[in-house]
Amino acid sequence: MTNFINMIRDESGASAAEYALILAIVGAGIALAAYTLGRNISNAMGAVGTKIGTCTAATPTSSPSGC
Repeated sequence: MTNFINMIRDESGASAAEYALILAIVGAGIALAAYTLGRNISNAMGAVGTKIGTCTAATPTSSPSGC
């Protein structure tokens, strides 16, 4: 019975669980940031590609503004 009580009072495993929880939260934050950054970069590259396509398709006499 004393071994069981000592095992309940032992808090060394609690710190490992806390570190694992912190690691999971930080990992989720990094994954979310990478996903968001990837979407933003993809949107920016798409906008640039559209702009380049619009400017190169225009004839010299009727170029759209901003090219």
